[in-house]
Amino acid sequence: MQYSDKVMDHFLHPRNVGEIEDASGVGEVGNAKCGDIMKIFLDVEDEIIKDVKFQTFGCGSAIASSSMATELIKGKSIHEALALTNKAVAEALDGLPPVKMHCSVLAEQAIKAALVDYAQKNNIEIPELEGFEPDHDHDHGVEDED
Repeated sequence: MQYSDKVMDHFLHPRNVGEIEDASGVGEVGNAKCGDIMKIFLDVEDEIIKDVKFQTFGCGSAIASSSMATELIKGKSIHEALALTNKAVAEALDGLPPVKMHCSVLAEQAIKAALVDYAQKNNIEIPELEGFEPDHDHDHGVEDED
């Protein structure tokens, strides 16, 4: 499997790893069965994502997707972060192999799950998140060996 230089860079030197104490919002997606678990921590102030950290248990593509996604939303407004798609994450990484696209989907979902948590904690409504259900048990078939 061929990975872009950007995927390798974000895998070997991930940005924003860790957790935020008393985070404004925390989102966790994925499951142990498929092997990729992604947790995103947000520090939101005046509807701006001041800081974002992640903890990801998974393959290199999952780690690279988490790292890139956090870079793309840091300093952005909640609404800009909501507009981030898995496609944008994959494109920012100069592409992911088709069998690894679910990693960018998890990154998008983890951010949305963290924003749902933030909205609930602060009793605010985010219309774009109406009916959002994070994917905790997706099944993408048999994983290729990394």
